[in-house]
Amino acid sequence: MRNPKIGVVSLGCPKNTTDTEVMLGLLNQAGFPVTFDNDEADLCLVNTCSFIADARQESVKTLVELASEGKELIIAGCLAQHFKSELLAELPEARAVVGTGDIHKIVEVVKAIAEDSALRVVEVSDIPNDHQEEALPRMQTGFGASAYLKIAEGCDHRCTFCIIPMLRGDFRSRPVESLVREARILVASGVREIILISQDSTYYGLDLYGRLALGELLEALHEIEELEWIRVMYFYPSEASDQLLATIARLPKVVKYVDIPLQHSHPDILQAMARPLNPGRVVERIRALIPGVAIRSTFIVGFPGETEEHLEHLLDFIGEHRFDRLGVFTYSRQTEVPSGHMDGQVPERVKKQRRRRVMELQHAISVERNLALVGREIDVLVEGFDEGKKLYFGRSQWDAPQIDNQVYIKPGRADEVIIGDIMRARVVAAKAYDLIAEPAEQAPAAPVGTWRTRPTDTLPGPEIPA
Repeated sequence: MRNPKIGVVSLGCPKNTTDTEVMLGLLNQAGFPVTFDNDEADLCLVNTCSFIADARQESVKTLVELASEGKELIIAGCLAQHFKSELLAELPEARAVVGTGDIHKIVEVVKAIAEDSALRVVEVSDIPNDHQEEALPRMQTGFGASAYLKIAEGCDHRCTFCIIPMLRGDFRSRPVESLVREARILVASGVREIILISQDSTYYGLDLYGRLALGELLEALHEIEELEWIRVMYFYPSEASDQLLATIARLPKVVKYVDIPLQHSHPDILQAMARPLNPGRVVERIRALIPGVAIRSTFIVGFPGETEEHLEHLLDFIGEHRFDRLGVFTYSRQTEVPSGHMDGQVPERVKKQRRRRVMELQHAISVERNLALVGREIDVLVEGFDEGKKLYFGRSQWDAPQIDNQVYIKPGRADEVIIGDIMRARVVAAKAYDLIAEPAEQAPAAPVGTWRTRPTDTLPGPEIPA
């Protein structure tokens, strides 16, 4: 296998997606052919997730399926970081394991196993501590006009349910200049929306500059002319400062969308999680300082010690604050973190029942939110055409890819809808998690490189009109 063709499977979060794109970019630059059809591949690069039990199961299932098809494997990412020895022992088809802090070594790993058919390689640093200041080459694996930009790696917080610090190490920011260079490369390739990701984006810059510097990064990215939307994922409640929120409100290209995982509402559970208290206060500040903002949050039900009273507190909290977007996870027990050894572990059946109750409440809130948009004009980033529905689809500024609502657009004239553009559309119907729209009359698509703010570009407030 002197020049193996590399197949790829990327699992898990957007941070994993960017790691996969970097590894493919490095391999492509080194002359290794890359294919997205694993039937054609000599080696399959699988970037795995090990965040919770379900993610580990999906990763293992994928590896076993590829191995059963006779594929030789390079196992990268969180599962490799977590179980490097076990993977080599259990999977004879595994030729290499590459940890989360060692992805930049992927070319030398592939060269080594391609030249020696008996070689098995382990590149997993005990403490992942890579610090890449330069913009590495990327091969984009997604479609559309959006791309992720990983602004930092690791996490300094020690939430009692989270294994990320063990898998990704402590928090490490990339310099502003490096991120702006990479963003310019992405925009030059046709990207119109940059999505900033890390485990805690609001912590950005503290390790490098001695201060929280996300606002400064947003200012620098805002200067890229052809860039249309900038989205920030993963706010930490205690770091959502008034200054940062005011910057988001002031910069037109920064979409009015705040993704802030609060995890729970009851102080007993928040203390057990080692999470900030008083989440309602930060929600109120965000809405006060960013007009028209959409707030997305995530919550965990079934954490050790959670009672029916705690759940009712959470339901009341969600009902009061009426989140625009919301995700709910059942607690996943892991013995490597403190919560795995806490008393009061909740049965899986009860966890699922509690999740269902929260999602039923949020479903009703989402229906009301979306119905309130019917008749209004919004800007939509058009991402593709659904052959089954015979409709174009895209997202508003209040929706992140793959996790939030979609907007389906009824085409009028053939030239009215252009994939990759931001267009003006009028909402004509709504479901719980989808909007149906049509091109707005006398409102052509916004020219590339411009931002158009209109009074209608605001979400309904917490009180939904009857």
